[in-house]
Amino acid sequence: MAQKLTFRGACRGLAARTLGRVTFTEVTASARSDYFFVIPENSNLANEPDLTGYAAALVKSGADIAEDLSGPVVRYDEDLSFISSDSILAINPDGHSRILFRPESRNNTIFSTVECNSNCLMCSQPPILSNDKRMVDEHLRLIDLIKEAPDVMGITGGEPTLLGDGLVVILSRLKERFPNTIVHMLTNGRLYAYEDLVGAIASVDHPHFTSAIPLYSDIATEHDYIVQAEGAFDQTIMGLYNAAKHGLRIEIRIVLHKQSLPRLGQLADFIYRNLPFVDHIALMGLENMGYVKANWGLLWEDPTDYAPLLEKVVRFFFYRRMNVSVYNLQLCVLPRSIWGFARQSISDFKNIYLEECNECSVRNDCAGLFLSSEQRHSRGIKAILFKENVAIPAL
Repeated sequence: MAQKLTFRGACRGLAARTLGRVTFTEVTASARSDYFFVIPENSNLANEPDLTGYAAALVKSGADIAEDLSGPVVRYDEDLSFISSDSILAINPDGHSRILFRPESRNNTIFSTVECNSNCLMCSQPPILSNDKRMVDEHLRLIDLIKEAPDVMGITGGEPTLLGDGLVVILSRLKERFPNTIVHMLTNGRLYAYEDLVGAIASVDHPHFTSAIPLYSDIATEHDYIVQAEGAFDQTIMGLYNAAKHGLRIEIRIVLHKQSLPRLGQLADFIYRNLPFVDHIALMGLENMGYVKANWGLLWEDPTDYAPLLEKVVRFFFYRRMNVSVYNLQLCVLPRSIWGFARQSISDFKNIYLEECNECSVRNDCAGLFLSSEQRHSRGIKAILFKENVAIPAL
């Protein structure tokens, strides 16, 4: 079941949006301003704990705690057991709360901005006009609050490069605090056409930084139509070359749908001939969120129907020694010959398995589905039953 990331309570005494690290036990007075003290319903604490100096107290409604607690207090009707120690929360004065970082997860992401300079037909996070450069300070605060270095940290949006120098500052802080953490940024790559920005990002010299950049066709007008931005193809190609020139690691992402599939073979050949320097190519199933819901008829093609083409393209890249993976697609809709390229790529906070998956012999190796696809998904979803363990084949 997908993880819970947002929740709401009744807030008292919190003047502004506040970030803090979760603790269930008392911490030293000098550190308290960094912490939210969580008091669950079954807490063994005294009725009137000393909450002086904490960013806020989070209390389960019904907990045997006095109503006149000192300092900011947020009371929640729901069970708080989904919050773990050292998680980082953002709490608004209206009590709306969000988990920004979970130490137990490999799917933590800095949501850099809600703005974007593209408007893709299948965007799962449609852009909003805003001024999110003010968010840079919050992102730096988040990084500073993380207690232990994560294995992986994502950066997404919107379009992260719209932060400009702010993005450079964020990358620098990540390198300073967690030099061994893999940093994976989703970007449309269009602003990489400006070499000053690419040079500034490259100058951070983060040893484990990758830019994941989408390319949807080998024909400019088709790519531009999919991303709903004239000139985007030319900017993206220029950006890819600039990134390679400055030594940035690059992943190409191709979301598979009715608009990108007709020239998928030609696009694969274009990438091989013109972008041989890319580190990885990800062929991605569709997420039924955002604009996809409105554009379903324009975009949806059942993976069962395009599986032969997908197999051909995977073979094409593999035989040319290009690193290729299949994301977001279930093993039961894929030819067994490419199971070895399928990754468990769906973030844990939106990852589910259907009831029929419970008895599947390869469930533990399968990506599962997006929560948003629970009711609308491939007709090919079914349990695969083996009498004994069978190794997943590769080409």
